[in-house]
Amino acid sequence: MSKERVWLKNIRESKRLTQENIAANLGVTRQHIGLIENGIANPSPELAKKIAIVLDFDWTLFYQEKIDQNSA
Repeated sequence: MSKERVWLKNIRESKRLTQENIAANLGVTRQHIGLIENGIANPSPELAKKIAIVLDFDWTLFYQEKIDQNSA
């Protein structure tokens, strides 16, 4: 069972960015970003760091079991 990353979608939407915006910036597909947001795929540490830079959050959030929505 996948763990949807609602926190990631919330951060992205708060920056008024689409999955397409992020994907184009990082050189990956929109589908890949969607899989990451839906918890189906895990980003490599390198991609996690790049996403975190674009969205301005701590990249280690990808590897935490439970995310406090207020801290993300």
